[in-house]
Amino acid sequence: MNMGEDCRTNVLEFRDDEATDYAILSHRWIGKEVDYKEMIKLAKMKEHDQKAVRDRDGYKKIVASCEQAQRDGYEWLWVDTCCIDKRSSVELSEAINSMYRWYANSKVCYAYLHDVTSTSLTKRSDYGVYPNSDGWPEWFSRGWTLQEMIAPSNVQFFNKDWQPIGDKRMLSSTLSWITRVPEHILTGGLSPNRPCIAQIMSWAARRKTTRVEDRAYSLLGLLNVNMPMLYGEGKKAFHRLQLEIIRVSNDQSIFAWGTDGAERTGSILADNPSFFEDCDEIELMEHNQLIEWVKNNISVEELHSIDEERFGVFPITNRGIQIWMLLCPSNDSDSVFKAWLPLTITLALWNSDYHRYHTPEQGSWKNLQLREVYLRYQDINRDITFEIDDNAITRNGFTCHSFPQQGRTFTFTSTGTDPLCVKAYSDHTGRSIAVGVGQCFGQDWILVSGKESTSEQPQEEFLQNIMKARGPELARSMAKECSQDGRNGRVWVKHFCLPGLTWTIRASSVVWETSLNRGVRIEVFRHPYGGPDKWIGIQVEGTNDPNRDMRGLMIPHEVRYPSILLVDGVSTLFSRAPNGIKLGDYGYFTDSQEFHQEGNISVVTPKRHKISDPYIGDTYMKYFYDHVELCEPLGLSVTINDDVNSWLDQHSTRLINRYLVTMVVQCATVPSSGDMGTDSCESISA
Repeated sequence: MNMGEDCRTNVLEFRDDEATDYAILSHRWIGKEVDYKEMIKLAKMKEHDQKAVRDRDGYKKIVASCEQAQRDGYEWLWVDTCCIDKRSSVELSEAINSMYRWYANSKVCYAYLHDVTSTSLTKRSDYGVYPNSDGWPEWFSRGWTLQEMIAPSNVQFFNKDWQPIGDKRMLSSTLSWITRVPEHILTGGLSPNRPCIAQIMSWAARRKTTRVEDRAYSLLGLLNVNMPMLYGEGKKAFHRLQLEIIRVSNDQSIFAWGTDGAERTGSILADNPSFFEDCDEIELMEHNQLIEWVKNNISVEELHSIDEERFGVFPITNRGIQIWMLLCPSNDSDSVFKAWLPLTITLALWNSDYHRYHTPEQGSWKNLQLREVYLRYQDINRDITFEIDDNAITRNGFTCHSFPQQGRTFTFTSTGTDPLCVKAYSDHTGRSIAVGVGQCFGQDWILVSGKESTSEQPQEEFLQNIMKARGPELARSMAKECSQDGRNGRVWVKHFCLPGLTWTIRASSVVWETSLNRGVRIEVFRHPYGGPDKWIGIQVEGTNDPNRDMRGLMIPHEVRYPSILLVDGVSTLFSRAPNGIKLGDYGYFTDSQEFHQEGNISVVTPKRHKISDPYIGDTYMKYFYDHVELCEPLGLSVTINDDVNSWLDQHSTRLINRYLVTMVVQCATVPSSGDMGTDSCESISA
């Protein structure tokens, strides 16, 4: 912007920033600023339109900065509000990538503090005056003003009336106190003593921008990288920034976020600068120092595998960031590791890649191992809501409390730090049961525990720490039984027989493929009979409507000594059908485990299935514990169609806490003489 006498045709002009002596303005955008289009048309506007523009605070700010530049002897001034044609995405991208250089090449930068009335700055924050910016003038809370403070060698501060407050060197101690930027950076710049990536990120941790993408774009110059602008990408901008840094730098501190505060599980990359808030004292270790540190902290057996060229090199691949790291495996989980940078972060192995993982600091760890790993930088977590039905437990005299949150509905977000809820139950004898529900890398999991805390930690904290440590293993055990048919829902069922307790707990999880809701049913039985010691996955055919509550109907009831048959190749539990039970019957089980049939769905259309014994075949089976021999079995199941759904809707109230026979296997009894009789028929049910 030209401040010369004859500037009517030269209000805005492109100049070489390295060959021109110019001043530059740093300020907080407030109200309606004057943009490029208005500035070039101002001289040709009608008088009342000109007056409307000139009455704005944004215009008065530009005029005052021009007057200050003239007093200082500068012919040119650069102001971001009106010197960038933001209608052009190319020009905007070039300007953002060049911004740090433009501020660095300016002869003087005017930092205008629009909300400061005094002519001094103090180290005392005042939340009464500045409630929305951590007690400091707003200029110190904005993302873009960080580089505008650091890049220029000469920064002059002014209050709202353009009275001088002081320059950057004179105010360096106060500025460092407010911004956490070291004094030597404020007085000498970033070069040659450039801090590590994590420390630079920490300076921006509490700063805000109007657009979420600008939290990344405003750091380009400070981190010495360039990248195209993609407004609309949201937090992906900060992920892209970190990947660009990794491509040009071998500074491993970029992985050091969250070491002293709350972490989140998922990508190795941070979501925004606030994740680096506690990294302001991290210092970069030289390569030779790193090698020496590694040799001093690794076992003699591992020393032979050290190749110094491996350290400091971590290319980005389509699988993840390939890097050699020192890992300490956890004694509590074969999937959780401490990674040494040499400061430590926690990783978890999932599907052959390593992810950032949030786990308690407590626990024991094995010896350091040198491994080549792939660090996952794509997020795979999802927002999932769990709806827990534990009526069957509370009806048996158990009282319940939940932690860390109360209620029966829990939502875990993809960016949450603690995707875990524990529900603890106790009866009048003092015996307790804890059920943990959580998410790990996009896979939900359930764990039942009856162990008492043996440490000095509170019971709740003890259980949470144990469950967090085992999160990847628990999720993997459920994922193995995951249905591959994306059109249907699925049900997981598992029995937990707890040592020392006279209770067996059955946990069931219902998942609809098109929904992010999970239905969890928890039941308790007084008689301790076995059951599957791993999760059993059952597909649910038919509607994918997440609003239909199938939990009370689709959970199989398992009596003593269940038998396993293959239904179309899928393992399914069956029991001997009592009292002539038929497909479509519904009812309940008595205390003596007799099924009491209350009715039948009259609209059932049976669907046929191939039945086979997992050890013998599909023609002749002799596998049942009660020695029933089966010949040419026929599997029949309930076909979930519109008729059945309509019937269930109409009779939903009578089916509460009832069981529905969804599958039976019918076959001819094989006489002891060996002749295959066909007149009589045995049936078994699921």
